[in-house]
Formats: sequence, structure tokens, C-alpha cells
Amino acid sequence: MSINRNDIKGNYSEELITNICFKVAETGDFLAFVKEYMYDDDAIVVRNSLSALSKATDEELSQLNPIREELIDMAIQCNSSSIRRALLGIILRVDMNKENVRTDFLDHCLGKMADPDEVPSVQALCMKLAYKMCKFYPELLAELKRTLEAMEISYYTPAVKSVRNKILNNKL
Repeated sequence: MSINRNDIKGNYSEELITNICFKVAETGDFLAFVKEYMYDDDAIVVRNSLSALSKATDEELSQLNPIREELIDMAIQCNSSSIRRALLGIILRVDMNKENVRTDFLDHCLGKMADPDEVPSVQALCMKLAYKMCKFYPELLAELKRTLEAMEISYYTPAVKSVRNKILNNKL
């Protein structure tokens, strides 16, 4: 079963997202799928195609390791919170090691996690990604924890508070 642009263009729903992922899994080529739709002119197509990958397994998402830098660039430049959320969710699940930590992306995550105007899901994902990157460097991890401790936590949602507490308690 192949995928076409019309399959992806529908209104966002769990059923649509699951069906898209199922169809991509049948082809077995997650990388080709992402390359075809992540730069589409229609933001709905981009959002739905990237959101569908939230249903993919880690093994399936490992196919995206070659475009990790492209995904990060897109997340940094993206103006849509829903597309940014989908990108950050993917980036969180692809390979990250000490050699490929990008300081511009770390700075982006640190800024977004504390931005009260950002949606909570993006704040939480940015916290997780900042933690994932800082774990490679003890001095950065200590600085991240000091930043999290200093945050005025009453401004954040329970989900963001939960991620913050897990990081501070080394349970993430």
C-alpha cells in the first residue's frame, strides 16, 4: 500500500496518524517518507507526516539518523509549535552521542524550555533534549540542574513540572 499526499492532508486525528504510520511501515522506508513530505508547502501535510512518526518504533526511527542534522535545523527554524513538537519528539528518539551534540541546538532547547509563551509539550521535550545533551558533560548537567531549580515553577503545567522533577531526581 503506497502513500500519497492526499492520505496525509486530512484533519489531524489519532486514527489518521496511526494509519499513516502503518502505511509507511508497510513500505519499510521511513527515510524516503520523511524526505518526501517534511518540506511540503502545506503545513498540514508536514505536521501530519512528522506526527505519524510518533507511532514508529525506535528501530524504524533509526532510519532517520542520516538526516538528524536536517531535523535539528528544521526544529530550530520552525515557526509552528505543532511541527516543532513533532520534530523534537523525533530528535529525542534518534541517536545522540557526545560527538554530535550541537551547542546551537542546546541553546535553542534551553531557551524554549523556559519560554512561558511556548506550548507545554515543546517546553517538556526541550527539557528532555537539553538533559540528554548535557548528560555527556558533567559541568553542563550541573548548570542545567541549577537552571531548573531556579525556574519559577508555578508558571508551568503539571507535565512540564513532572519532567523537571524527573531530571532533578535523575529519574529521566
